[in-house]
Amino acid sequence: MSEKFHLLDNLENLPLPEKFTFPFYYEPHSLALKAAKELQNYLENQVEFDHNFGLNPNQNGLVIGKMFGVLVVKNQANELGFLAAFSGKLANENHWNYFVPPVFDMLTKDSYFLEKEDELNALNSTIESLENESNLSQLLEEKDKIITDFNQKIAEQKEIIKQNKAERDSTRIFLLKNLSNEDYELENKKLIDQSLFDKRILRDLKSDFERELNSIEQRILSSKNEIDDLKNERKSKSNHLQEYLFQQYKFLNSQKESKSLLEIFGKNPPSAAGECAAPKLLQFAYSNDYEPICMAEFWWGESPKSEIRKHQNFYPACTAKCQPILGHMLSGISLEENLIHAQNSVDKKIEIVYEDEDIIVINKPENFLSVPGIEVKDSVQERMRLMYPEISSPMIVHRLDMQTSGILVLAKNKLSHERLQKQFLKKKISKRYVALLNGEIEHNEGEINLPLRVDLDDRPRQLVCYDYGKPSVTRYKVLEKNNGITRIHFYPITGRTHQLRVHSSHVLGLNTPILGDDLYGNKAERLYLHAEKIEFFHPISNKKLTFIVAPKF
Repeated sequence: MSEKFHLLDNLENLPLPEKFTFPFYYEPHSLALKAAKELQNYLENQVEFDHNFGLNPNQNGLVIGKMFGVLVVKNQANELGFLAAFSGKLANENHWNYFVPPVFDMLTKDSYFLEKEDELNALNSTIESLENESNLSQLLEEKDKIITDFNQKIAEQKEIIKQNKAERDSTRIFLLKNLSNEDYELENKKLIDQSLFDKRILRDLKSDFERELNSIEQRILSSKNEIDDLKNERKSKSNHLQEYLFQQYKFLNSQKESKSLLEIFGKNPPSAAGECAAPKLLQFAYSNDYEPICMAEFWWGESPKSEIRKHQNFYPACTAKCQPILGHMLSGISLEENLIHAQNSVDKKIEIVYEDEDIIVINKPENFLSVPGIEVKDSVQERMRLMYPEISSPMIVHRLDMQTSGILVLAKNKLSHERLQKQFLKKKISKRYVALLNGEIEHNEGEINLPLRVDLDDRPRQLVCYDYGKPSVTRYKVLEKNNGITRIHFYPITGRTHQLRVHSSHVLGLNTPILGDDLYGNKAERLYLHAEKIEFFHPISNKKLTFIVAPKF
């Protein structure tokens, strides 16, 4: 039996799932939970490798949390067990006894990759050495000095020309008064010759400068050409090595059909595609004739500073890197239903809170889309268009997350839509949300200011990013704390995607996720977040309107 196959015992008649896990939105099956628990026990007690997950304050080394995955499989002896994998490298290595290997190991000793990487490193060293050479540095300094000296000489000559011209002008006035026309012309010719002489000096200065500058630039160009040639060689070798890697990563599916990264993504696969836990697990299962039963992935360790990952929480596979790969690897396998589709049910009812000739105010149910998605069309927008087929202008003015319930304002005509949008853009609309937090927080009120941007590798998840994130500000006030739950009011100053959810869960925010937050916390029967109150000016009458709809929790 393979050392990578870990037998599951004491199953206590746990049923097998009817279909394989839908990896991008799932509830872990009881078998996957059992396998994950065994892997976590191993991580707590293992002595095979030394990696600082940030769980032991006395451990040295850079803190790096890690995503782990388990794949429950059936072997050819009809025994149930599981495979384990980690994303990327673990303790700076690709291979550990307990875990399945990578799909392709670029770090194998004396491999083609390492050979070519050594060549690239040598080129980098040569380029860096040439760029730091004193000769090139001296040439650049000499060029700067030539330019500085020229500018100074030109300025001086121009001042001389200016002074001489003033003197000649004064002389001409004197000569006109005191000489005959014939004598004046003779003297004026001398003055013109002086002017031409001054200008010739200026031309000669410019000519000397251009000659010196051209000479130094040729010497600089000669030095730079060598560097540019090396950089072009480096680029060519780097592109070749990247394409080589993309061809080496080849992924099987249940029919043993193989596709490379380039075949799956076309050109330019994302960085580190194929290094996540899920592809590693399925690749090993198919390669060794194990039947995949179910899977789950969890985070182990301290959360990164940008994204939100909670220790031991389960997470779906990422979209940018894993979705195309798993689309191939899981083809031909019957998958569980995407729970997002199941939640966005046709049974959801939309409550109309207020309506006049210009606007509609509704109470959106939880787990229901504001606008159509890629796969799910049923939404507030679609329902309203069916109810009001005569309205041709846009109705949706603002949105709520699918999981969030509460007040939405819709426009019944173009003018109302434009004026309401302006109020949102100018922050003249105030909103209040109520939420239940999965824990009791320390401060009873305050402000959270964490800039947000989308996680390009895992949409729609958001990241805290001080370099490229948009300003995101939330004020809050605690209503009550009871049995480990905090009831709270949120007052969003900005309206970024997932703003309240990230500000609640992030370690630099409240560090306490909203109850039922499946992206940044743990699943529950619903996300306990509700848009409870809104204040705005009627788009036509300009009368101030206030609406309050209490949550059903």
